[in-house]
Amino acid sequence: MLNIDQKKDGANLVIGLEGRLDTSTAPQLETAVNDAIAGVTDLKFDFTKLEYISSAGLRVLLSTQKIMNKQGKMVINNVSEEVMEIFDVTGFSDILTIE
Repeated sequence: MLNIDQKKDGANLVIGLEGRLDTSTAPQLETAVNDAIAGVTDLKFDFTKLEYISSAGLRVLLSTQKIMNKQGKMVINNVSEEVMEIFDVTGFSDILTIE
């Protein structure tokens, strides 16, 4: 299960994720991002409550990063040790901006 909390303020968008971002929930995030990303120049993901991310979740982040490379910047905040380990092993820590 994944809860998605969005806060949009002009061209700034913060997306907070809670739960698991996996094969069954990645399409939910992809739809939410695609619906909200138009005109956004500053996108932040808050992973404070994200417990797990699978390759399907990584794919959504990668496609979102490609969009944001054209229209602004994307940052991921508050990554847990478990999720950071997945980013490191897959090489995504070199692709994404993680603070």
